[in-house]
This record gives sequence, structure tokens and C-alpha cells, in this order.
Amino acid sequence: MTFRSLLITMFLVAGTGNLFSQATEAPEKLATTIANRLISETPYTFVNKATNETYTSLKGVPLTRDMQVSNKYNDWHYTNGVLHIALLELADRMGDKKYEDYVWKNMNFVFDKDNLGYFERQFNEAFQEGGWRNIRRLTWHMIFRNKRLDDNGPMGTSLIDLQMRRPNKAFLTYINTTEEHLMHAEPRLADGTIARIWPHENTIWADDLFMGVSFLSRMGKMTSDVKYFDDAANQVLNYHKYLWHPEKEIYYHCYHTDLKEHGVAHWSRANGWMLMAQADLLMMLPENHPKKAALIENFNRQIIGVLKYQGKNGLWHQILDKTDSYEEITGTAMFVFAIARGVRMGWIHKDYIFAAHEGLKGMMTKMTDQGDVTAICVGTGIMPSLTFYYNRPTQENDPMGEGPVLRALVEMSYAERYTEVSADSQYDKIQVIKK
Repeated sequence: MTFRSLLITMFLVAGTGNLFSQATEAPEKLATTIANRLISETPYTFVNKATNETYTSLKGVPLTRDMQVSNKYNDWHYTNGVLHIALLELADRMGDKKYEDYVWKNMNFVFDKDNLGYFERQFNEAFQEGGWRNIRRLTWHMIFRNKRLDDNGPMGTSLIDLQMRRPNKAFLTYINTTEEHLMHAEPRLADGTIARIWPHENTIWADDLFMGVSFLSRMGKMTSDVKYFDDAANQVLNYHKYLWHPEKEIYYHCYHTDLKEHGVAHWSRANGWMLMAQADLLMMLPENHPKKAALIENFNRQIIGVLKYQGKNGLWHQILDKTDSYEEITGTAMFVFAIARGVRMGWIHKDYIFAAHEGLKGMMTKMTDQGDVTAICVGTGIMPSLTFYYNRPTQENDPMGEGPVLRALVEMSYAERYTEVSADSQYDKIQVIKK
């Protein structure tokens, strides 16, 4: 933990001091503050870890494995894809091209032929020497690996959003490469359900609903080809079939098809990925799609289930049904986002906005008005023990949390206050009826 992170955590826990006290700003103001902070922290440079020399371009630079991108916001990772989606939504909401320009600059930095070519040569050299394990820590290795949805799903998704605004040949080429992988190479069950081939052969991960459906939804929007919407709709309904716990009314993190067994945890962020995927699909699905009614029904079912696990502080716990697990911001943000969008679009009852406002209040206790975001669970795979989920570390100011938080804040900036029918206005309707 850095000194700054330690200070943030100390002041948030203590609830004292001015610099790092919990956030109080309106959602749109806080969203722009977070976005402005990360823009200011993005350097667009590379660093040679052996010599500490920095570069703004890799044109003509001798090849070395010690060369890395300097900053996480310039990296290629699914969390940055979610962050880019959120920043483009913020640009639309605020009418400020600055946030769109940031995403555009990031992607041009990556797809610069000298920069990308340098790391492709680095990747090929390392892979030839040591295979897949040898490339894991290389900059942008996921672009060249292209073997899983973490490599290409959300980043490809954000590129579609950008491509529809600012067409670019390099972006479209990558989008088409991702489409080919998802439609023809991504592991699937016999019924078409997307599944990973680890930790067991054909394991269904709740996370992958967003990784796949977010891309499919936007491919449908960009191309107007209904096959992408059909595939996305089937993914949602099949994932529900495999992962839903009917008594608890929430989703398991995974299902192992070889054992016909679910995983041990109802992980908060896994359930959040499921809801975000559905919200994205419903937002883009044609009104006359034959499965739209079933998808809205499914969305309602999960919202109702998730609401039963909201904690007293408005936050949801790391493990939804375990109140002794810590309060966590990414799952909470995903739920707040989905509830608020569902109410705004009329997919769920307007009363549920009360829970979204309570969730926002809880989120504010994990953020500051300087744009800091805390209580972000780190990346989490699947393990056969609840202790793994209980003990996942948290981090501050990382795209893993900033993307979902920004999406929630943008959506809550549209939200109306909760209102109910006044008892006083109804009393006159209650009368004695004499037979």
C-alpha cells in the first residue's frame, strides 16, 4: 500500500479531516472529478525498467524485455475497457468531448504502429522462448494472445463505442478480430453457452456474461445484424439457467459442467457483471426482438433478489449472503448502475430507485471529493473455498473499480428522487360501504 493509499484509508475510516473525508458532491460532479484525476495521472510514456529511461514513442528504440508501459491507464486490460465505456458515457452526459478525447488518445497511443509493433516483437520473442507463461507480464500481451474474453471482450467493446463516434481502420480491424474469436473460437457448451476451459473443463463464469454480451450488444448496434442480439439474449437466459440459486435469488460465481456442481460463492462483483451485461443488452436490443420480454423479466428477477442483500449502510458485501464479509464498492456500483438504468428505462418499478440512492450514499463513504475510490476488490478468480473470497485484498484508485463507479455515478445523475403515494392524499378513498 502506498503512503497516499494509507492516508486515504485512514481518513475514510476515521471520518475526520478535510483532505480525505468521504465524498459529498453530486454524482455528476464527483464523476468529473474522478475522470479529471485519472486524466491528469496518465503520462503516455514507456519506461525501460533496467535503465529507468522513459520514451514517448518506441520508434527506432532497440528491443528489450525491460520495456514496459509506464502507467496502468495506458495498459491493455479488460478493466480499462470498462473504464473507457464509462468515460464515453460521461462525455455524453456532460456534453464534454474531453473524456471522449481521452479515450481516443489512449487508443491511438496503443495502435500507433511503432508502439504496437515494438511489443508484438517483444511478445513473439518471449513466446518462442517460453510459451504462454513467458508472456504474462509483458505490456499489451493480451492484444497478441487473443485467446480469452479478458483479452479482447471489454476492450473490443469500448473500441466499438469509439468506432461509432470516430471511425478508424486500425480499431475496426481489431473489432473484427475480436468478433471472429468470439463467434468462432471462444469455448462454448453444446447449447452455445460461453464457457472457459479452466479451472475445470467448460466452467461457466458469471463474469463472462459481461465480457461477451457487452461486445455482442454493440456489434448488433453497429452492424444492425440481429444474429449478435440473438446470441447475446441466449447467453443471458442460459447463464441464468446454469448459475441461478432459486432459494437465495442470486447467482453463483460459477458452474462446473464436468461435476454438475456450482462454486462455493455468491460473489458480489460476479452478480454485478451479470446485471451490467443485461442492462447493456436491453439498452441496445430492438424493441421488437422476440426475447425482449423474457430478458426484462429476468432482469427484474435479479434486481429483486439483489435488493434483499443490501446492507444497512447501503453497500453490498463482498460475498452477498455473508454479512461478515467486507463492504465492497464495485459490486455495489454495478447494482446501483443497473437499478438506476432500469428505473430510467422503465424496465423495473420506479420505487427501486430508493435502493439505488441508498447504495450511492454507501459508495460515497468509500470515495472522496478529490476523486479517490477505495474498497475495490482486486481481480478474483474461482477457488473452491469461501476463505478465498473473504480474504481478497482491496485497492484504491484502480480501473477495476473506477469504471463501474463512473458508470454508476453517470446513471445516478439522471435519477429522480424516490416518491411514494401520500397517505394523506388517499384517506378520502377509504369509506364505509353499507350493504
